[in-house]
Amino acid sequence: MKLLLPDDIASRLNIALAKAKRQEIGGLVVGEHVMDETFRIVDISIQTSHGTRTHFERDPILHEKFLREFFRRTGENYERYNYLGEWHSHPSFDPLPSTDDVRTMRSIVSDPDVGVNFAVLLIVRRTSPKKLALSATAFSRSLPPEPVIVVADVGTATRKRNLMETSLDWLRNLVS
Repeated sequence: MKLLLPDDIASRLNIALAKAKRQEIGGLVVGEHVMDETFRIVDISIQTSHGTRTHFERDPILHEKFLREFFRRTGENYERYNYLGEWHSHPSFDPLPSTDDVRTMRSIVSDPDVGVNFAVLLIVRRTSPKKLALSATAFSRSLPPEPVIVVADVGTATRKRNLMETSLDWLRNLVS
């Protein structure tokens, strides 16, 4: 499996991690199925509460609204856009899943009420003002956890701006 990490999402993570300093923070990861086993991260929620220097606990009520809004924005096209998993920081440790992290992710993919085939856990750590260290691990009901390749999707924000400008130009030409 491969995750494409757009530069604007990486930047948001970096800013949130800088503000949180030594406190663990986290949230949800939602994305777009690009092809085969390749997914682009489209958005993340950021929760700065319920974290300590060594532990983070996601608040499900807080993220429910985020998911509803994401699905509304994407036209409830669940085959293309969906929940990919969770993320949190390890500001004081290597960005690798702990025993608690593995247990939590296994419970998510095993819960029939959640209804996912897999979930990715992205763990991030700020190593310098512009750099992140991270790991991504995929969890499913029937397979052991497996590493996920994360690729920087540089220029995503620029492509979005160019598409928006092209659309606006098209509309202006239509009106004039």
